[in-house]
Amino acid sequence: MTQTHGVSIDGDVVTKVYVSTDRDEHLREWAALRAISARAPDLVPTPLELDARPAVSMSLVPGRPLDGALGQAELDALEKALRTLWSLPTDGVLGNPLPGFIARVREAAGSFTATGLIEDARLAGVEWLADGEVDKLLRPADSVIGHGDPNLANYLWDGERVRIVDFEDAGVSDVAVELANLVEHLAGRRTEWTGFIARFAADPQRLLTARRLWSIFCLALLRPGGSSLLRNPPGTADEQARRVLRMLARPGGLPAGCGRRGC
Repeated sequence: MTQTHGVSIDGDVVTKVYVSTDRDEHLREWAALRAISARAPDLVPTPLELDARPAVSMSLVPGRPLDGALGQAELDALEKALRTLWSLPTDGVLGNPLPGFIARVREAAGSFTATGLIEDARLAGVEWLADGEVDKLLRPADSVIGHGDPNLANYLWDGERVRIVDFEDAGVSDVAVELANLVEHLAGRRTEWTGFIARFAADPQRLLTARRLWSIFCLALLRPGGSSLLRNPPGTADEQARRVLRMLARPGGLPAGCGRRGC
């Protein structure tokens, strides 16, 4: 993915200057931080200023980014943070970004060609994206505040609790879509997510549909010559292609192959 912002730190103030505003990233972050910090002030940075560059200034929060295979204490703290976030009213946050995201994935999956296993998975993904299943995600569901960018680096662990940062893709969402985004993110592949998913009452079919969508998105990020391909270990694209094909082969329920690679 292209860089969407730059970050500077001055004492206890963090300033994000947005390079891209195509998806109203600065407005989404500002609105989400204001809404969340008003009700759960120690869960996210405190928003300080939105200026015309555009940039958002906020308080610096403690902790180190989560990384690698998460341990039990980290998973418990992550669960608590997400439950707190998802318990808050959605008043004040921007609308659901999912319709635009589905359009982006359709465009991305159709905009390149590859060879071998990766091309097989890409073509299967394009076909699935066209068959209408993904559009069922646009049906109403119980609304929560969606973080939108669950890279593990956006969850800061201080040894006791997790705080959440980076809300430029935030908006109204639902638990199944948010869980799918988390467990399909490339950063989380070393974590065993099966038990974590079971802690939440997410509709299994909606979760599977959303996971299919996010898995195809990750494959598109790993396109030949793409920046995500260069940032990940050799073989990641082939592994993701197998994941997409396995996901799409399942008629329902959780995808096959749940296990140490991250359910």
